[in-house]
Amino acid sequence: MVRFLHIQNRQRAPLTICGDCPAVQAEASPYSLVDICLNALVADLEKFCTERPDGSLCLKESERLPQEVADQLLQTMAYRELLNDGTVGIFRGNQMRLKQACIRKAKISAQSFKKAFCHHKLVELDAAGMNAAVTVADVVSGLGTSTWIQNNLQCLVLDSLTFSSTNPHERCFSQLSGLRSLSITNVLFHDEDLAEVASLPRLESLDISNTSVTDITALLTCKNRLKSLTMHSVKCLKMSTPKFLDVIAELNNLLHLDISDEQHSTSDIPFHLLGRKDILPNLVSLDISGSKYITDEAVEAFVQQRPRMQFVGLLGTEAGFTEFLSGEGNLKVSGGENEMQILEALKRYSERACFVKEAFFHLFTQTCFMRITKPEILKLVIIGMRNHPLDLAVQLTASACALNLTRQGLAAGMPVRLLSSVIQLLLKAMETFPEQQQLQKNCLLSLSSVRILQDVPFNRFAAAKFVVQWLCNQENQHIQRIAVNIISILALKLSDEQAAQLTSEFYIVVGMKLQLHVATSWTTKTFSSDSSIQHKVLGLLNNVSEVKELHPKLMQKDFIEHVSELLSSVEMEVSYFSAGIIANLLSRGEQAWTLSQTQRRSLIEKLHSALLKWPTPECKMVALPAYRSLRPFYPLLDCFALPGVQIWAAWAILHVCCKTPARYCAILIEENGVQHLYNIKENVQSDPDVQYLTTEILTYMDTHMKYYGKPKHLKEPQAKSNG
Repeated sequence: MVRFLHIQNRQRAPLTICGDCPAVQAEASPYSLVDICLNALVADLEKFCTERPDGSLCLKESERLPQEVADQLLQTMAYRELLNDGTVGIFRGNQMRLKQACIRKAKISAQSFKKAFCHHKLVELDAAGMNAAVTVADVVSGLGTSTWIQNNLQCLVLDSLTFSSTNPHERCFSQLSGLRSLSITNVLFHDEDLAEVASLPRLESLDISNTSVTDITALLTCKNRLKSLTMHSVKCLKMSTPKFLDVIAELNNLLHLDISDEQHSTSDIPFHLLGRKDILPNLVSLDISGSKYITDEAVEAFVQQRPRMQFVGLLGTEAGFTEFLSGEGNLKVSGGENEMQILEALKRYSERACFVKEAFFHLFTQTCFMRITKPEILKLVIIGMRNHPLDLAVQLTASACALNLTRQGLAAGMPVRLLSSVIQLLLKAMETFPEQQQLQKNCLLSLSSVRILQDVPFNRFAAAKFVVQWLCNQENQHIQRIAVNIISILALKLSDEQAAQLTSEFYIVVGMKLQLHVATSWTTKTFSSDSSIQHKVLGLLNNVSEVKELHPKLMQKDFIEHVSELLSSVEMEVSYFSAGIIANLLSRGEQAWTLSQTQRRSLIEKLHSALLKWPTPECKMVALPAYRSLRPFYPLLDCFALPGVQIWAAWAILHVCCKTPARYCAILIEENGVQHLYNIKENVQSDPDVQYLTTEILTYMDTHMKYYGKPKHLKEPQAKSNG
């Protein structure tokens, strides 16, 4: 089993995202040893476990993990959505001790929850978003089986759970007498439930947002204890504004009040609250984002009457435009007027899709002409995207912001880990919303950054396949050019197996075009006005032509004719790849040629004639061909009956060796290509031009051999005897 360093039992300070950017500094640092070990463990959990008769897992080793590491392990599994009836079994028994348990989005039964978590000495439990198989009543009653938890559990998050599958009016919270903080948003939580919760003797913080509460009078029961009340988007509230404010006025110790509304409610409660001088004298933060009738003057007057105020939420209101409310001083403001307000909104509302979308909209405007790298902003974009993967509006606006933050040279200053995260999320968005053209375009443009394509880790194979598919459905030449550039770079980063599969994927898409008799217009004529796209597409088709199994599919009369026309192109790159396609197709001989033999003989002559007009291999091409291996050229060198095919292969090898000797001279040695060249040079069947080119390659190799060492297996040809 993976061994862990012991970490002393201590509270980990939460990451803060601010101008000083400590979170981004962490992103730029190596992963901690504990994080590496946890990731290795959860990636292959079954390897370190045995299976109980009921199918749940149990760690093989009996040693206990430190409590903080156990908490981190559970959080890592929750973050990756790996918690199910089998995996939570590792938290049964005494091998681990949990204190701050996060089981968000766990897919477990009520029985598994009780066995895995209710025997721990929990101080905090976040069970938001668990599957419907576990209800609020299941969680609370399970926790209530532990006397220690009853008295000591302080924080409980039950957002988006069902209340009870059998008895929706069942009361259950009173047994958690130690509870100080409860969040129960997006739950069918009624007035009777509020009355029960309000009677908890230590309750200080309550979030009843988007519940079925109609009257908050029950809060008077805890008026001397309640310090934080969050109740945004409470659509069922039936109290009159004066009565509501009278209750609020009685909450003597309230420090935080959130009555914002994502639906931009027409409620006048926030407006009238701002006009009351006699309530909430100790208030520290007030969130009225999304409210109507709010003015800068009213907000300023309210804040100035309460000197302890540190935050006011104004996103989606008509306020926040004065210097006092800019958010740049001691008073933090969420809004859309400036960068400071927008970032505050993204921090505060990361779980609220409607506000995240609105903040992203304002952020896009702010970052359109950004010239400074802002990793702290990209970090917030990533959080918003990750929290709302199925919300099109969020993903669309986020993709536009990500593009603004990484375009041109801005990506160069971003930590690689941040770029990796955002690219993975963009690829996921492309997969989730394949028909959304603007989203696809934003993601593609972000992916086109050279820094990202070269240095950033992400699933390049999946990206390449997607871009290939996407390319073939586009008519815009600018986007086609970008897509081809991306594929060209990604292809060089793939393994041989992945490259072969990508070639097949590319053919499948091209093949569909061929079968519709539009191959020539798609692969070449469509790009005839843009040689930079044309030669890259031909380069990809040249890769396809190297796969013998795909040759029959490329034997299309119109396609072959058009490629043969491009042999005489003034663009060297276009002529080079066209010749490569033809050379590969001709190399298999007459029996494999499925078109007319007349056309084949014509191609043989045109290829040879065109190559004799080429410049020397030392010539400069705008785009240098790049090869992972030179092995595809060796069979072409053996085509003694086709001198044009031989010449193209020899010319290509000499060209890349001249341009990048360190790479390709070494490859020739490693692949025994030097010996092959000696054999071709000495073969009497070889065309004189081929012999000349191979001699040039070998001479070039001799010059550079001192840097790489002569391969031991190389056998130089014996001098011929005159006798």
